[in-house]
Amino acid sequence: MAQSLFKALKRIQPQASIDVLAPAWTRPLLERMPEVRQAIDMPVGHGMMAIGQRWHIGKTLRGQYQQAIVLPNSWKSALIPWFAKVPKRTGWRGEMRYGLLNDLRRLNKSALPLMVERFVSLAGPARTADQKPDWQAPSMIAGDQPDHFIPTKSPARRRLALCPGAEFGPAKQWPATYYAKLADKAIAAGWQVMIFGSKADRTVADQIVAATSEQAGHSIFNLAGKTALAEAIDLLATADQVVSNDSGLMHVAAALGKPLTAIYGPTSPAFTPPLSTLAKIKQIEVDCGPCFQRVCPQGHHKCMQQLTPDKVAPEFFV
Repeated sequence: MAQSLFKALKRIQPQASIDVLAPAWTRPLLERMPEVRQAIDMPVGHGMMAIGQRWHIGKTLRGQYQQAIVLPNSWKSALIPWFAKVPKRTGWRGEMRYGLLNDLRRLNKSALPLMVERFVSLAGPARTADQKPDWQAPSMIAGDQPDHFIPTKSPARRRLALCPGAEFGPAKQWPATYYAKLADKAIAAGWQVMIFGSKADRTVADQIVAATSEQAGHSIFNLAGKTALAEAIDLLATADQVVSNDSGLMHVAAALGKPLTAIYGPTSPAFTPPLSTLAKIKQIEVDCGPCFQRVCPQGHHKCMQQLTPDKVAPEFFV
């Protein structure tokens, strides 16, 4: 979602050079954003104070930048721009960051309900902080398909990508048996099916494969835990349709411009929806949700169990 901010900065200052300090795992994402000149790996993990390490990073960055925009709201995230002595240090007040940030904004959450709006608003002057900004959706540029995971795509054969993982917790996961039913329907219609995810998603991916019919055969490819993020992005770009839980891969698929069905259960698309006109959100109303819990507190997982495959994607295979 930060790419929408980068687009806004380039619109305001076309000659600006944008470097992004972020965890190393995000480098494949940033490398596929044409607005970004370079990614700078952030070696300090989430939640770590590491004042000395932050000071050293800031010192190496001195004299290189006119402005730093700090997207996280934590106090410690504002330390490196301050150590780097960047003249203009912009961000929301967050954890009382007076002094660390000298272009401090007060967030009006009701005026800017979406996270992307809060990011993009930081591109403009402080006086416009309460005004809903115009923003462009993320648009990542994928590389060539890596050919050692799945045969190169044939123009005559369509692909369905399934993203069944959810780092937030199991409550956000649509049932594996439901994903399997979609896979069977796609394969019966002549599609290939790709399953994406991290090593942590191997179990649910294996469950999907195990629940598919014997006819799935060589038409389903379980890639969970087998691809690097860069490879997953480039393979996801070959999909004709994506079905995903509310997850990071959901946002990647949206940024790649893929037709996307985003499945929401205990969370709400009101804050961080997929930012694409090709995305459809599937969610049902339940009396206990959205609860925003990692594990269903009622034990029935009704928000996902009652969102059956026929309600999610009956229009794919026509």
